[in-house]
Amino acid sequence: MKDHLGRPLVAVTGIGLVTPLAWGREANWAAITAGKSGISRIRRFPVDKLRTTIAGTVELPEEAAGAEPVSAAVRVERMAEVAVEEALGQAALGEPGAFPGPLMVGMPPVELEWLQRFELARQANGSGAYPAITRVATGRTDIYETFLFGGVGERLAAKFGTQGAPIALTTACATGASAIQMAVEAIQRGESDAAIALGADGSVQQEAVIRFSLLSALTARNDNPEGASRPFEKTRDGFVMSEGAAALILESLEHATKRGATILGIVSGCGEAADSFHRTRSNPDGHAIIGAMRNAIDDAGLQPSDIGYVNAHGTGTPENDKMETLGMRAVFGDAPPPISSNKSMIGHTLSAAGAIEAALSLLTIRDQILPPTINHNEPDPAITLDVVPNVARKVSGLRHVLSNSFGFGGQNVCLVVSAAP
Repeated sequence: MKDHLGRPLVAVTGIGLVTPLAWGREANWAAITAGKSGISRIRRFPVDKLRTTIAGTVELPEEAAGAEPVSAAVRVERMAEVAVEEALGQAALGEPGAFPGPLMVGMPPVELEWLQRFELARQANGSGAYPAITRVATGRTDIYETFLFGGVGERLAAKFGTQGAPIALTTACATGASAIQMAVEAIQRGESDAAIALGADGSVQQEAVIRFSLLSALTARNDNPEGASRPFEKTRDGFVMSEGAAALILESLEHATKRGATILGIVSGCGEAADSFHRTRSNPDGHAIIGAMRNAIDDAGLQPSDIGYVNAHGTGTPENDKMETLGMRAVFGDAPPPISSNKSMIGHTLSAAGAIEAALSLLTIRDQILPPTINHNEPDPAITLDVVPNVARKVSGLRHVLSNSFGFGGQNVCLVVSAAP
C-alpha cells in the first residue's frame, strides 16, 4: 500500500466540519450542494460606521442564547473541539482521551482584542501603551492562557490525548492545507500511523474586519449579504470574511485497512510554493501558484489530465480570481476541468479554508456532485473557465480533485485528494 514514490498511502477515515451554514459534516454538505449562503449581517459588535458590515459568522450555543461574544481564540478552540469530535466519531480510532498520533493545528495568529486592551488601559490610568498594559496584565493568567498562540493546541492535545507535542502553525490563507500537508508527511515518514489535521478560524472581530477593509480586500455589498460573495463573476469586488473549522483523521492506508476502517479517500499529493512578492498580491507571472498546483499533481503521481475537478481558492477579489485563472490555463491548457468556489456560499474562512475545502473535496468524490459557484450572474469574459455556475452538477467517474489554497505573502499550498483504491 505504497504510492509511486514508495511512501505509505495516506487515507482519510474521519471528517468534521463547522461553517456558518451548520455545525456538522452532513448538514454542511447538504447546504453546500443546495447552493445556500451562510453570509449575514454581523451582530456580535456594532457595525454602523464600518464600510463592510457582513460576514460569515459562527455563533456558539451560549452566544445564541444571549451571552456576550467570546474572543477569537476561544471561538477557534470551541469550533476545533466540535470538528475533531465529529471526525473521531466517524473514524472510530483510539479511545476517548487517547489518540494514537500527533495533532497538527492550523489557526490564525492571536493577539489581545480591543475588549481586553480597553480593560487593561483603564487599569493603567488610561494609557494604552504596550509597556503600561503589560505592567497591569502581570498575573492575569486568564489573558495569558487565552492569547498564547500555542495554548489552543496544547489544550486540544490534552483533551484528545494526542501523541507528542502538538504543532500549531499559520501560513495565512493556506494554513488549513499546510496542517494537512504536515500530517500527511509525518505518516509518510513513518513517524506515526495516524494524525489529526485541523484548520480553524474565528477572526470576525472588530480590528480584523477593519484591517481587511483598509486593505480594500472586503466586499461592501452590505445590502445583499447572501449575494455578496461572487468568485469569478464580472462584478466581484472583494471577499467576505468568515469563520469555521474542519478536522481530518488521517491514517496510513495499511493501518486503516487492517483495522477495518471505512476509507473516505486518499490525500494523494501535496504541493507548495512561495513567491514572497508582496504582502497581499501574487507575483504577476503566477509562478508560485502554478508551481504549487503542478507540485501537488506531480506528488500524487498524476498528470493534469487525471484531475477531474478543482476546488478553487476562489475568493472573489478581482486579482485572486484572475491569477487562479492564469494558473489553471498554465497547468491544464485549453481544456481545464470544472472549477468552483465554496467561498461563494461560506465566505473566506481564512486559516480554516484549506482544511474545510479539502473536506468538501472528499465529499465531492464520495457523492460525485460538484458544488456550485453561486451568485454567478454575469460571467467575466476574461475568465474562460467552467465555474459550475449557480447549481450543483452530478458527475460520474470523478476520482481526483485538486484543492487550491493561495495565501497572503505568497504562501501557496495545493492538495490532491483521490478516491479510495
